[in-house]
Amino acid sequence: MPTDLSPTARALRTMEVLQSRPGVTAGELAACLGVTERAARRYVGILREAGIPVESARGPYGGYRLGRGARLPPVTFTELEALGLVMAVLDGLPAAADDADDLVGSALSKVIRALPESVGRQAAALREHASAAPDRSSARPDPSITGELVAAVAGRSRVLIAYRSEIGNEWESEVDPWAVVVRHGRWYLLCHSHRADAIRTYRVDRIHAVRRRAHRFEPPADLDPVAVLEENLGTGWEFPTRVVFRASPAEVAPWIRPPMGRLEPWEDGCVLVGSTSNPAMYAQEWLSNVPFAFRVEGGPELRAAVATVASRFAAALEDQP
Repeated sequence: MPTDLSPTARALRTMEVLQSRPGVTAGELAACLGVTERAARRYVGILREAGIPVESARGPYGGYRLGRGARLPPVTFTELEALGLVMAVLDGLPAAADDADDLVGSALSKVIRALPESVGRQAAALREHASAAPDRSSARPDPSITGELVAAVAGRSRVLIAYRSEIGNEWESEVDPWAVVVRHGRWYLLCHSHRADAIRTYRVDRIHAVRRRAHRFEPPADLDPVAVLEENLGTGWEFPTRVVFRASPAEVAPWIRPPMGRLEPWEDGCVLVGSTSNPAMYAQEWLSNVPFAFRVEGGPELRAAVATVASRFAAALEDQP
């Protein structure tokens, strides 16, 4: 922290630290402020004199925290922070650029209007003049459903979800929600499904109801949600898939998305084993992009979908009468 700050600036910084790190010790606060512990305690005293309740507790687990009823200052942004916020919104939700009825767009308008003129002017100009193309693979879930799931993850509460697959099948399942993961514009629920008695990954935008259960759960120790999601995206769906490639795993891997399944060495090439809820999409959008020779061994639904794609391409090369 700069050493030439005024006492007022350090007091405001003290409040910011207490807000973001409840339970901070005098030593940790002093390190954040770049002062001695004695001086850090003095800044805490200044906040108390200003009527801001700051609670303290002694002992190895003690520290400072803001008390109930604390009136915090309004959120402020630097110009670069404001621009970064607008860029992140436009990158993730292009509709927020100019759709007055868009939920995020409406919130962004309020944030920009609340900014000081010197900061908000460039953020408003960026939003008005920048253009963003929507990501065809992204899918925006219902905020209320997402909020229910995040609350259940935080509270470690089992939930009953109502799910609709890509091909229209619907079912309900009790799950232990481990994490909500955002991956390449899509939101996923990583959970343990009691219906399948296995790890499952569900698209949040396809969950249309969530109901809390009284049961509690403990997630796996040292859970890495992103890694576990990547491992399980291509498992647990209706139709099994098995594709053998005449190329090494290192060559094929860059072309394989995690939802396609697990890639393993096989004889002089490799094999992709997984499952899908939509064989037609698997064949048309995923397999057709892989630039290596392959053989579809299963299941029958994927073989039929590949045959349909192959016949359509073959028909495109037939001589015209």
